[in-house]
Amino acid sequence: MKTKTLIVVNPISGVGRQKKIETLLKQHLNHDLFDYEVRYTEHIHHGTEIAREAAERGYHCVVAVGGDGSVNDVVQGIKDTDTRLGIIPCGSGNGLARSLRLPLQPWLAIRVLNQQYEQTIDSIVVNDRWIVVNAAGCGFDAYIARLMHAAKTRGLPAYTNLILREYSRYKNSDYRITVDGNTYYRNAWFIAVANSRQYGYNLAVAPKAKLDDGLMDISILDKVPIDHLGITAPSKQTIRCTR
Repeated sequence: MKTKTLIVVNPISGVGRQKKIETLLKQHLNHDLFDYEVRYTEHIHHGTEIAREAAERGYHCVVAVGGDGSVNDVVQGIKDTDTRLGIIPCGSGNGLARSLRLPLQPWLAIRVLNQQYEQTIDSIVVNDRWIVVNAAGCGFDAYIARLMHAAKTRGLPAYTNLILREYSRYKNSDYRITVDGNTYYRNAWFIAVANSRQYGYNLAVAPKAKLDDGLMDISILDKVPIDHLGITAPSKQTIRCTR
């Protein structure tokens, strides 16, 4: 029996590697194993709607073609179902794909799909509603992510330019964090809640985090003067806690 699969493509993700996805699927996907359909997202969070509909229709797998935002949208749509997640990384950072050691070339990622290897990973529930499979945060990282989402250009240069432009403007905030019954008060530049070691671009935010260890890493980062960035990284405290 073929694996009934929906390919969800974000047409504006990353740096354009998804534009030839249908040709690559015809060339590299094993058509003896997969019965697949391709759909393109048309607006924000459309991937969630498409993935939820696919799960309700009994699709075995929904493949996100895009970056971490596209993956996140698909995850929201298939949560609490037996539908599996697949990834063809075509975004800018591709944090989850890198943590899973998936190839970043779409044609190679398609060939990995042919192997039909399954891996169970942890997830984080935010506000009793949202599922996070890679990382989330509050503070400067969330601020940059919001600006990047609205930006017309993608890729590491655009991301770096945003950071440098906004670095001096953004101020620390006070946070109260309760973890496993312990409460911490910290003034921080940003706080990351991580299931894996990085946001993307191989930039580690929680170096000891693992996708399947049953732990959630909370990294608390302090800001350093921008002229020190070349010789040091923001100082960091990491709290490891149960789900």
